[in-house]
Amino acid sequence: MLTRKQKHILLKFFSMFSVIRGYNILVVVIAQYLASIYILAHDKPVKEVVLDLNLLMLVLASAAAIAGGYIINNFYDSEKDLINRPQKSMLDRLVSQNTKLSFYFVLNFVAVIMASYVSFRAVVFFSVYIFGIWFYSHKLKKMPFVGNLTSAVLTITPFFVVFIYYKNFEHVIFVHAMFLFLIISMRELTKDLENIKGDLAQDYQTIPIRYGEKASKYMLTILGILTIIPAFLLIYKFQVGDMSYFFYLCVLLLIGFLILLWKSKNKAHYLILHNILKVIILAGVFSIPLIDISLVLNKITFMQ
Repeated sequence: MLTRKQKHILLKFFSMFSVIRGYNILVVVIAQYLASIYILAHDKPVKEVVLDLNLLMLVLASAAAIAGGYIINNFYDSEKDLINRPQKSMLDRLVSQNTKLSFYFVLNFVAVIMASYVSFRAVVFFSVYIFGIWFYSHKLKKMPFVGNLTSAVLTITPFFVVFIYYKNFEHVIFVHAMFLFLIISMRELTKDLENIKGDLAQDYQTIPIRYGEKASKYMLTILGILTIIPAFLLIYKFQVGDMSYFFYLCVLLLIGFLILLWKSKNKAHYLILHNILKVIILAGVFSIPLIDISLVLNKITFMQ
């Protein structure tokens, strides 16, 4: 049996894990490695990519910076989250604000140190990225359009650091990036619809609050249609192997999303829509190996 002190420490650990959204960071780490192996450095041996210490430092620096970003975002949104996500907020509050801020500075420092192992340019990149996250959380998040656009850009930025590292400028990379950017933009606007109550109470001027739910639904419909375009380009114009099945599934899910969107009237409905987009993003990450099955076989051989 655990002692009271051990239970308290365990609860604080889960609280901090909730604040930094460790599950999201794990998905980003996996996505960065899969993208490196199957898309960005597909011409390199799997072993060389997996054992690349520079890549590891960039991935760990990304994880630390993202974790710090979640902490500062949680710090500024604590009152709003108490309204929108009361249960999660109560768990997050088991760790004091001072402790969270201490972790925030430590994580950012660690991110810069890890980046310094790779190059000075990597240090500059992560320094700007960290500042961008803080400025978004402190100022831009409350602004319609600008907040949504900035959030989407910051979300895909960790993939750009790997993209820049491998200097892969193939057109297919940009189409993948556009697809991801549009999906994330849809998710951000859907979250705004989901969190209207808390945003309104804290005077966040999001798109649904400033322009209304109907206008937000029109914007989401346009984004959904635009997202289908890169999906079809990746299926018919570029060689994405069996990952084309994922994009077919995405098109069907996006059509279902748009049908449900216009029937949605409350937070529970918007939460379902939000989860559909999360499923698309998660499925997309684990579908990356389908681009080239031969590399999957090589990876299995390497692991044996």
